[in-house]
Order: sequence, then C-alpha cells, then structure tokens
Amino acid sequence: MPDDHDSAENSERRTRNYFPPTVRLRDLAALFVRLGASNFGGGNRAWVHREVVERRGWLTEEQFLSGYTIGTILPGSNPVNLALYIGLRLCGGIGAACAVVGMIAPAFALILTSGYFYRQFGAVGPVHFILGGITAAAVGASLSVSVKMARRIPVNAVSVGLAVGSFVAVGILRWPLIPVVLALMPVGIAAAFLRERKRGRDR
Repeated sequence: MPDDHDSAENSERRTRNYFPPTVRLRDLAALFVRLGASNFGGGNRAWVHREVVERRGWLTEEQFLSGYTIGTILPGSNPVNLALYIGLRLCGGIGAACAVVGMIAPAFALILTSGYFYRQFGAVGPVHFILGGITAAAVGASLSVSVKMARRIPVNAVSVGLAVGSFVAVGILRWPLIPVVLALMPVGIAAAFLRERKRGRDR
C-alpha cells in the first residue's frame, strides 16, 4: 500500500500530464444546480469533490485542493467560493456566475421551505432525529474528503508544522483565522518554492 509521500508524488505526476477537458456551460450549470439542491452543510465539499474530481475528471486533486484553499481563506461561504473557482477555471466568467447561482438558488429556496416546515413541526420529536442523522452524514462526508486531500499533500516537517500550528492557534487557542493564515502563509509559500526549485535541479 503506497505511503503518503508516494501518493503525493504520483498525484503531482498525474497533474503534469493532465489535459483539462472541454466542459460545456450547460453541463456545469446543471451540475451545480443539482449540487445546490441536494447537499447539506459540511457535506457539500464532499459531493463537489466526488462529482468534479472523481466522476467527471474536470479537475485534478491538486487543482481542487488549490480551489478549496482559496475558498477557505477568502471571506464568504466556502462552498460558494469553491463553486466560483471551479466555474471560473472551467468556463471563465460566465461559468463562475452559473456555478455560483446554481449553488445558491436551489439552496435558498430549500432553506425557505425547510424553515417554514420547521417552524410548523419543529417541536415534533422525530424531526430532531432526522436533522441529527443528516448532520452526522455531512460530517462523515467532509471527513472522507479531508483524508483524501491530506494524502495528496507532501508530508514533511514544514507541512506538518504548519498543520499543527494552525490547528493549535485556531482550534485550541481560538485565535482569529485571518491573522493566523497571514502569519503562516509566507512560510508555506517559501517552503513550496524551495521544494519546487530543488525538484527542478534534480531533474
């Protein structure tokens, strides 16, 4: 069974040999309308990854990871930011607009409808069990994608240190996210630059 380092190197090799497919705008819009209407909470990222990377091959793991990272550090909703990135990369500005609208509009309508019914039947016991089951499924789906993406990241002292440092700062010490990202980002960029330069010399 390959270790994390081998997985990262194989993934980088696939990215260098990757030729992006031609994606039709209507296919992109239809996908995000379906995703926006059928995903819940944290599970959204998992389903986007499954559809865009695993099933359709529109993006590589590295491209998806880059989009997810950008979507996380930018203000706003992470799923919407990710949809914007994917749409822009695949179909340009109009693709970004279609992906964002497709992600937001069905969810907005569903939230309004669900809010009405929750107000009417929220006191009924089984409703809370249903919502608890949906939450557990969303957490599990997000965890599965996080594990898959983590295997594609080169494992070294710098990456481990950055991961542990950000976890401690944000998750335990409760420091604000943006200052932590701004403080750690130069270290990650410098480490990636030096790693790529070393790899170029080895070739």
